[in-house]
Amino acid sequence: MQGKQLRKLETELWRAADQLRANSKLTASEYSMPVLGLIFLRHAYNRFQKVKVEVEKTLPSHPQRGKRPLTKKDFEEQNSMFLPDEAQFDYLVSLPESADIGEAIDNAMKLIEDEYDNLKGVLPKNFSIFSKDLLRELLRIFNKEVLQKAEGDLFGKIYEYFLGKFAMTGAQEGGEFFTPMSLVQTIVNVIEPDHGTVFDPACGSAGMFVQTGYFIESEGLKPAEKVTFYGQEKAELNTKLAKMNLTVHGLEGNIQEGNTFYEDKHSLVGGADFVMANPPFNVDGVDKAKDAVKKDPRLILDGKVNLPKNDNANYLWIQYFYNYLKPTGRAGFVMASSASDAGHTEKDIREKLVKTGAVDVMMAIGNNFFYTRSLPCTLWFFDRAKENDATKRDKVLMLDARKIYRKVTSKVNDFSPEQLQNLICIVNLYRGNTQKFDATVQDYLESSVAYAKETAQVLDLLQQQFEKVHEAVVNFAVKLAETDKTAQTFADTLFLEEGEAVEQMQNELISLAENATATEQILQPIALACKNLRKQQDKLIKQFLDAITQGQKELQLNKNKDWKELGLKEQLDQLKALQQQLSGNPDEEEPGLLHETEYFYKQAHWLNSRFPDGVYADVEGLCKVVNQTEIEAKDWSLSPGRYVGVDTATDEDFDYEERLNEIHIELEGLNEEAVALANSISENYKTVLI
Repeated sequence: MQGKQLRKLETELWRAADQLRANSKLTASEYSMPVLGLIFLRHAYNRFQKVKVEVEKTLPSHPQRGKRPLTKKDFEEQNSMFLPDEAQFDYLVSLPESADIGEAIDNAMKLIEDEYDNLKGVLPKNFSIFSKDLLRELLRIFNKEVLQKAEGDLFGKIYEYFLGKFAMTGAQEGGEFFTPMSLVQTIVNVIEPDHGTVFDPACGSAGMFVQTGYFIESEGLKPAEKVTFYGQEKAELNTKLAKMNLTVHGLEGNIQEGNTFYEDKHSLVGGADFVMANPPFNVDGVDKAKDAVKKDPRLILDGKVNLPKNDNANYLWIQYFYNYLKPTGRAGFVMASSASDAGHTEKDIREKLVKTGAVDVMMAIGNNFFYTRSLPCTLWFFDRAKENDATKRDKVLMLDARKIYRKVTSKVNDFSPEQLQNLICIVNLYRGNTQKFDATVQDYLESSVAYAKETAQVLDLLQQQFEKVHEAVVNFAVKLAETDKTAQTFADTLFLEEGEAVEQMQNELISLAENATATEQILQPIALACKNLRKQQDKLIKQFLDAITQGQKELQLNKNKDWKELGLKEQLDQLKALQQQLSGNPDEEEPGLLHETEYFYKQAHWLNSRFPDGVYADVEGLCKVVNQTEIEAKDWSLSPGRYVGVDTATDEDFDYEERLNEIHIELEGLNEEAVALANSISENYKTVLI
């Protein structure tokens, strides 16, 4: 399924499911696990059905007994779960109205757990919290034809989408189960976990493992053959989410429940090829007097256990991540920004870490990347192979990405896929790998060319359609004005002053785009022409449509026989559809061809303008490679902002229109909060009066 179709399906499913939540008066935390359980069940049944058809084709047939019955082993050999009859989605959907649907779904989950020990106690079995009608509607939603036919990782994507939406709606205090996708993908792409043991000691819902699976698959490999996943998670609910998430994605992992501060369930000190995590920040109250902490081998640096004197546990986590690694291992993790500059014993620990040579990349991230926290964070990256490499051990890449983000809502930011790729390109250049940079720039340029050529085709159709409809309406209005003087104003409004200028801009863009090649010099004027045309063209079409609407209203044209015979509705629908292809559809958050042509050119320009020679170079306000002497001079700070400086140059790439859109989103969010606050005050006031 294509990306746009998937996003549309995800949105439709969420809207339907969330509407049911609203009608059921359940909280997000009460509602989330059952819904995720149904996604799990739908996925398992799809896979079961597909394998059943394939296996039945190959079953040997006996003259008297016929084909032998299918067995659990048949399914497991095809990497599919075996589902008993009463655990199959079709069985549940076809239950009679009189059946206790909640009890039937609970039983389905129990039957699956009975078949698979690794899912024992994991699946939700509290469907009685829903009314029968509500459950039937949920089953109907997840029985859509498109889902019945879905294959591949569609359900994994939907599961991730729902996890993220539940996190945004407060399904769990603090959002501990979900690390925003942008941060997970950044960590995975920097440490490149493509072999061996992959460990997350604060694994939440296993998002790090899922993204690792995608990363390995993107290289044409199979995760099960390349890596072994180990996870530890304190909360029981999160452990269940993680196991379900891995199963939905067709991945296997050893997930153990336990408090990482006091328990090391997997005994992986010095044994992990890759460690990645988003641990809880600034945790207070860890009992450092316990022997499990005082003698913890995960806290040994420079030959002794290092315990920070304050209550903050950040530097416990940081040492865990370092000590879990093999001598060649890499780690990537999220940490509170304050940890990069923390003083006293924490500074001493940080100094020891820097002196090992393992600190590889420090990346500052801006505000609002977490659904439940607005504060900025920092991504830390260790590479223990650097410790024994004389050419690398003294170097650390400081990367300040605080100004790089895409606004999702008034309260949430993330990286666009291209922003993420640009950051990864910088890291690769720092490591001496120019191939990623070259390939990414070339991909952007080729994408811009492809969009430009499609823009030329659609623009030509738009011109023809506009001319055809405009001519028909003008001819009608002029003829009508000959017999009805009140129609003269209508006719006058149809003579659009900007029409010739817009047509000229369209022709120039078509000419340029038809001859586009994947070079920045050729694409630069095309991108500029796309930007200039978008507003002018939309304004012209709006004037035309507004004139028609006003004319219909004032002249009662819907009662006019000649007007009806023009058949304008279909003609105007075609015009609007072509316009949406070019300018996008704000309601579905779909950018148009004009935007995409310009956007991909700008991404290539962003990289080329900062690294014109295609090799790493320090960029003011963005990135700088520093050595240990420089770090010592700044009191062993690992905060990128203290090294990269401030970019004082005028940013040619700054998109004022985009920033105005972001401000509009922020304003909408503030208005929503103001209304909610006013309602709350009003309710409280009524309570006081009563």
